[in-house]
Amino acid sequence: MKKLNLYSAALGVAALLLLISLGMMFSGNIAGAGPLLITFFFLLAVGFKGYDNLKGFSYTIMIFAAVTMALYYPQYFKTIGDFKLTGLITPLIQIIMFGMGTSMSANDFMAVFKQPKGVLIGIIAQFLIMPTMGFILATSTNFSPEIAAGIVLIGCSPSGLASNVMCYLAKANLALSLTITSIATLLAPVLTPLLMKLLAGEFIEIDMFGMMWDIAKMIIIPIGAGLIFNKLLSGKMKWLDAAMPIVSMAGIALIIVVITAAGRDSLLEIGSVLILVVLIHNVFGYSLGYGFARLFRMPERDARTVALEVGMQNGGLASGIANSLGKIATMGLAPAVFGPLMNITGSILASYWHRRPPAGYVEPEIEGEVRSH
Repeated sequence: MKKLNLYSAALGVAALLLLISLGMMFSGNIAGAGPLLITFFFLLAVGFKGYDNLKGFSYTIMIFAAVTMALYYPQYFKTIGDFKLTGLITPLIQIIMFGMGTSMSANDFMAVFKQPKGVLIGIIAQFLIMPTMGFILATSTNFSPEIAAGIVLIGCSPSGLASNVMCYLAKANLALSLTITSIATLLAPVLTPLLMKLLAGEFIEIDMFGMMWDIAKMIIIPIGAGLIFNKLLSGKMKWLDAAMPIVSMAGIALIIVVITAAGRDSLLEIGSVLILVVLIHNVFGYSLGYGFARLFRMPERDARTVALEVGMQNGGLASGIANSLGKIATMGLAPAVFGPLMNITGSILASYWHRRPPAGYVEPEIEGEVRSH
């Protein structure tokens, strides 16, 4: 009861800080509202931890707190001495991909043989719907070429690890989700550059083979190392299984903060419009992914899986690609916005489906595997 009161108190103080900060912003004191807004998001995340139906949003709210810090105090997230913090993006992606590799095994690919139709439909939907929607949205806006290319880039990226967790919560087909994520990620070094060349070539110059190598360094090499590590030391380093999800979440948060600081001026100029465009992209991914699966008469559980796999992209990888092209402050903005936003919409959709189990649903016995992913 005392803990619940503390969480409730945190929410009460957060609400008060929000009112004060909004009052300051409306009166013209936007700069002074910064510390209050940062504290508001932090207390909101703490308060959410006390409620089962809200605690899933705590991580995303903490990212909002960090992003607000980056917007108000970008100088602290650009350089340390002579070192540019954007230099951390690729190593962080490699660490996250290594963690993915350590949690993967042959079982993640068994669904290819057990239900090839589901995997094939999921992969086709993944690399057809979101790239096409990204291109349509990019050509329908007045964004600069590099920011428009970033919208296409997030669409051409594979599904992210968060989709596996959301599929578990949504009572979808978890085994299929893990397989689609794994296969899509391994196909990304070829399909993402090819799609970018076809769809984003009119916005920026794309070196397809150079991008293939950059993505291979971020995906294939670290995942391969993780698979070898898992094969040789499976079950011998349980601390790593517990640590990697935390490291991955911290890495993704840091990537988003660094991108926000680097692209602060552009984000302040077009932020609200970019958020709307990214939201449309994300929601259409869920809707069209679900409809695509049902068109091929996939069962409800599998349709939910395809919807979440299509709608939830690997924003971290997209950010790494933008950074490798030297365009993190522009091309990296859409992925930075997409990441936190998809966690909110994905959680809402998963919660909705969680309360409506599909016919014949049986709880999976591999919850630990979800957490490790």
